[in-house]
Amino acid sequence: IADDLSRLIESANAPIFGVDLNGLVTEWNRKSADMLGYSKAETLGKNFVQNFIQPEDRASVQNVLKKALTGEETANYELPLISKYGKRYTVLLNATPRRDGKGHVMGVVGVGQDITELDKVMGESK
Repeated sequence: IADDLSRLIESANAPIFGVDLNGLVTEWNRKSADMLGYSKAETLGKNFVQNFIQPEDRASVQNVLKKALTGEETANYELPLISKYGKRYTVLLNATPRRDGKGHVMGVVGVGQDITELDKVMGESK
């Protein structure tokens, strides 16, 4: 089952990332790599908030991750991301605690949906 889940995460048409208890990236699927221009190898072990979130958004994103690490899910959070090449994205994120076999929180899994274009259209219509 673990191999099936790994393949599903890797091939999903949604950005999926994982961080450990220290906020270090432990998972980075193909869609995340395609969107943001960072390969999995470039992200693993790096602090997610410090390396991939703009300074003005770090406190808010850190709060979402902190809540997940205490067992509380966050749904439909608009996560602002910036690519390696400076392009800004908005991802509608669900942040869920990642648990071990005994139910202890061991990190966070973030599953998103790129709403950048929708956000742009909505902003222009206001």
